[in-house]
Order: sequence, then structure tokens, then C-alpha cells
Amino acid sequence: MTEEKPFKFAFDWNCSCGGCSVAILDINEAILLVHEKSTIYFWPCALDGKVADVEAMEDNFLDVAFINGSINNDDQLHRARLLRAKSKFVVAFGSCAHLGGIPALANVTNRAEIEQEYYVDSVSLEPGSTTIPGPSSTSNVDNVELTLPNFYDSVRALDQVIPVDFYLPGCPPQPPQIVNAVLAIFDGTIAGVPKGTVLGPDKSLCDECPRERQEKHVGQIYRPYEIEPDAERCLLEQGLLCVGPATRAGCEAACISANMSCRGCNGPVPGVEDQAAKMIGALGSILDAETDEELDAMLEQIVDPLGTFNRFSLSKSMLFRTVLPADREDVRDWDF
Repeated sequence: MTEEKPFKFAFDWNCSCGGCSVAILDINEAILLVHEKSTIYFWPCALDGKVADVEAMEDNFLDVAFINGSINNDDQLHRARLLRAKSKFVVAFGSCAHLGGIPALANVTNRAEIEQEYYVDSVSLEPGSTTIPGPSSTSNVDNVELTLPNFYDSVRALDQVIPVDFYLPGCPPQPPQIVNAVLAIFDGTIAGVPKGTVLGPDKSLCDECPRERQEKHVGQIYRPYEIEPDAERCLLEQGLLCVGPATRAGCEAACISANMSCRGCNGPVPGVEDQAAKMIGALGSILDAETDEELDAMLEQIVDPLGTFNRFSLSKSMLFRTVLPADREDVRDWDF
């Protein structure tokens, strides 16, 4: 008989790129500790487990479910609710689960417009077709009913559909962040951490950034390919849109160390509700513009404001979405 290990884990992904699952393997030799201490009962990208296996578990059977990806269809919602019921703790793993992530930029449109664009106007396999995929159809071969998940108008962060105990931020979370969280689970200290805590430092990325800041004003905004920045100076002061002032520390300034601006994937600094609003305020304080016309000219240099300031956080922003959904039922509050 196989010896039972102390911890029972599950990993799942929803609307995401898969990078968070790869990040789990990036913890290198620490994966051996995970293997020693835990049994992984569900991990769709790595194990042949079925949703039915999870449905058969008793409630709270699992110790921890690590769930990455945002929620944008009914299959994802079902699995998220299922793992919530079967787990003592749920960790929102990565930017998409934490804040909506890149997929949440779909909230600038709605389901009807997406279907029209991708199945009729641009990439339809049949030129001239106006067929939109439905939730079910009957196979022409053997009359078997085939089903697809019904996707929603709005992309939501994980805690907008189920209660979440802890958050591991980042796109993806960095290996030291993952290892620290796993060690806290194994040694029991996670039980003393308040529910709803983001597992990371309570300071901004600027506080751990080694670059020199001179408090200078910015006279022009550049895109990354337009200049080669000084590797020692603050990127924002050089006119590059670095979201560090509005972003939580914890990634060891990985992008900045590669001479690239912070994109904001670790989410807002503690105490900030809207990361984009915080960053816009920080930017407004250093733009070297004395008239409205000069300010407008500088703002025109920001090619994609929403994709810059809300790149990872639109689901948790004050905007949430910028157009009305096609299905008004989709904007109702979810029942926890």
C-alpha cells in the first residue's frame, strides 16, 4: 500500500496561457519537496484526472487548490466552484486569477462582437459563413450530441465567482514566491495568515528597484523600441511607461533588471483599489506640461492607455468593462 502523504493538492487552469503551470515546474529542486509532502489529485495539464473524480470527493478533502486563470465560461465556473467546495484553502495563482489578467481585456467588447469578429468577419473557415458556434450540436456521423462551454460576456477574476483565501500574484508568479507559499503550507504558518492576503511584500516595486531616481519631470513618452534606456536610471524618468509606482513588489524587479519597464502584473500596491488610477496619478505628477494643449499632446503619445494601465487588472478596476454586455443576465452578482 502506498504511504499517504501529509498534504492533498489540486492545480487547475481556466482562461490563461498555461505559463502558471510551467511556473510550478520552475521551482526546480523544490518540486522534490512538493512530491515528498503532497499528493496531487487533480492537475489537468499534467495528470489524467477527471472532473468526475473531483466531484466524487468529500467536501474539504483537498488541503489546497491552486487555481490560475480568469473565469469566462460556464465550465470554468463549475470547476472553480467545485474545487472551492472540495478544498480547505484556495489560492488564486497568477495575474489572471488575481485580477483578470490579459484575458480581461476582452471586457472592452462583448460576446456578440467577439463571435462576429472571429467566426464571421475574419477567420471563419468557410468564407461567407454566418454560422456562430452554439452550446450544442448533433454529430453528422453518429448522432452524438456535442457540447461546448457557454462563454460569458464578461471575464472575471477568481474572487468574483468564489471566495479566495490567498493570492500569489504575477505573470507568472516568480519561483521564490511559489516556494515561500508552499513552505508556509507545509510548516503550518499559512493558517496564521489572514484570509484574503496577497502573499508578497507590502511595498511598491519602486521600493525594491535598484535604479537611481532623480525626481525629474518627463517631457516625452517613448515606446520601448524608440530609445535605449540608461540601465542605471529610473525608466519612468526616461519617458518609458513603467508601472512600478502602482505595482506590488515581490518579483525582484525581474523585468526592470532586463532593462524593460514593469508591466504591472503583480497587481496594485497595498491599500490601492484601482491600479490604473494609481498609475495615472503618478504619471500626472511628473509630466512636464504647463498647458492643457501640452498635456494633451503628451497623452497622445500613450498609444494604448487601457492596455498599458489596465493590462492585467481590468476585471478588478472601476471600469470592469467598457461596453454593455450582449446578455444583461451576465452582469448579475454571482452567488457565493
